[in-house]
Amino acid sequence: MKIAIVGPAHPLRGGLATYNQRLARELQSQGHDVTIWSYSLQYPSFLFPGTTQYTDEPAPKDINIRTAINSVNPINWLKVGNQMKRENYDLVIVRFWLPFMGPALGTILRRVKKGGHTHVLCIADNAIPHEKRPGDKQFTSYFLKTIDSFVTMSEKVKQDLLGMTAKRVTFLSHPLYDNFGEPMSKMYACKELNLPASDNYILFFGFIRKYKGLDILLEAMADGRFKNTNIKLIVAGEFYEDRKRYDELIEQNNLHERVKLFTDFIPDSRVRYFFSTADLVVQPYRNATQSGITQVAYHFEKPMVVTNVGGLPELVPDGKVGYVTEPDPGSIADAILKFYNDGPPERFLNNLQEEKKKYSWDYFTRQLLATAFGKH
Repeated sequence: MKIAIVGPAHPLRGGLATYNQRLARELQSQGHDVTIWSYSLQYPSFLFPGTTQYTDEPAPKDINIRTAINSVNPINWLKVGNQMKRENYDLVIVRFWLPFMGPALGTILRRVKKGGHTHVLCIADNAIPHEKRPGDKQFTSYFLKTIDSFVTMSEKVKQDLLGMTAKRVTFLSHPLYDNFGEPMSKMYACKELNLPASDNYILFFGFIRKYKGLDILLEAMADGRFKNTNIKLIVAGEFYEDRKRYDELIEQNNLHERVKLFTDFIPDSRVRYFFSTADLVVQPYRNATQSGITQVAYHFEKPMVVTNVGGLPELVPDGKVGYVTEPDPGSIADAILKFYNDGPPERFLNNLQEEKKKYSWDYFTRQLLATAFGKH
């Protein structure tokens, strides 16, 4: 088939771009002709909390990426929509994660659908945003009307969408992030990060926003039971909000020796150093839909502690590949200490290897296409 993916891609950075490029490769491996239509302007600066939206890493040579969509220019939306309509795609897969994108995507897709041939499938990362803004409901509604079928990667988003649309909504688990290279020895990874290999490391990975609960994890690390252990927390990810609150928690609880901060953006080529160093990945989220971090942890076969919110417990069977806990410091501290005190970390390895088999890209894309064309 001739397929378009509408969403971020190189030179834009972050999890959505990484995912879209991996999806394009998988569809190409199955014989489809794939183009990613990405953004020339994704966010105006007032909406982007990080330092830059762009990566320094080289462009992928095996993927056709068209940098075309301006999220705030209605003339551009009509132009891109007409260009896409002329391509006469069999399938357009559009990523939706933020209501702000609703007007641009909704207008483009209305033009595409005038061709009368194209099926439009939405991979919905969120239906209700983590952080609410004026216009969310109207922008989302405008976008949803253009979609023929939906795939979600958590049951929560599926239920949210079923309250908004009568169209087909299918839940498919987030596939593995298997594009960050292979695991390496802890000793070598620690050397790359300039950390002593003799310590035990837990990892918080990803952009730092309030809903991800890093402050809860820092309060957990202040628990007196950690004082005489060699358990250290690595925080690897860029601040997407004011860091003052986090610095104050580290200062107040004298955590400088126990918390190692790597708060620049982590390029794809360095992700494996952090996961190869860690014994345990902790996601102390206040709320969540699904999390790509879980699928990176599965790729590197790392046990996890996740909170009992959104779709996280669906992906991390309690006691089997880690622990599900409540989003409060005491419960998270209990789970981390249980992980280290109840036996060797390797006790989870067989279960991790078995569980990760559920999340292959081949299975995901075949089910995605079956959903689009009514065979699911």
